[in-house]
Amino acid sequence: MAFKPADMSRFRVLDLSQNFSVDSPPFAFYEGPTVKWVKKMAFEGVNAQLISSTNHVATHLDSPLHFNDPGPDVAGIPLEELFGPACVVDLAQFGIGDYDIYGPRHFEMWERKYRTRIRRGDILVIHTGYHHYYNEDWYKVRNRERPNLPRAFLRHPGPRLEFCEWVLDRGIRWLAVDAISTDHPFNTNVRRARPDLVPEVERKIGMPIDEAFPWPQAYQATHTHLFPKGVFHVENVGGMIDEVLNMRVWFGAFPFRFKGGEAAFCRCFAFVQK
Repeated sequence: MAFKPADMSRFRVLDLSQNFSVDSPPFAFYEGPTVKWVKKMAFEGVNAQLISSTNHVATHLDSPLHFNDPGPDVAGIPLEELFGPACVVDLAQFGIGDYDIYGPRHFEMWERKYRTRIRRGDILVIHTGYHHYYNEDWYKVRNRERPNLPRAFLRHPGPRLEFCEWVLDRGIRWLAVDAISTDHPFNTNVRRARPDLVPEVERKIGMPIDEAFPWPQAYQATHTHLFPKGVFHVENVGGMIDEVLNMRVWFGAFPFRFKGGEAAFCRCFAFVQK
């Protein structure tokens, strides 16, 4: 097959990733990163570092192997699957906030409002606005919020199991979200880490937590129910995402080719015409 180079001069590349650093906070019960200088220019004539971290830090891709063995792992996801047409859906405009549950009706409301169909094979990029509260949110052009990690980790909105069924029915390729998790925080181990907040959550969502998120049937539903179907996701996107809200864009997430990796740090880009 003969390949022809593409003219990318009419496109701008926007970075939808959060920073990674020694200050990037880990998820509940996970170990955070350490960054150690092993060589310095003054003594060895070169700067070099040693990094130790779990994978679920900063902007990262969860491969199906994270909750579904035999995977595929990060390296087993074909490169062409990591890049494609995407809809960037802003849920914040519908009043979705702390602890709220979002679902199929919100995305269908978005389709009607913007006369844009979320098509089979699309990547679905979900904007909640909670990337604004993350301490590594570097792009402050539209963000006037100060970092608030308890709010970012504990209060971001999320879906129920019905959303996963809708994703499969609609043929969505994969998901990305500007929150710590694609799942509601109280459908993750956050519920075990902060049981004292359960009454507050139940008041906000208007139902018992076990009714909203029954365990084990619906535990971390976007992980346990979508990964076996090959629908993976990227968590903690951010950066310049506010520049592409409610648009169709070409979007990609690019981790390193990690053989055996259940997840990997990644860089996310949106490609838009100038």
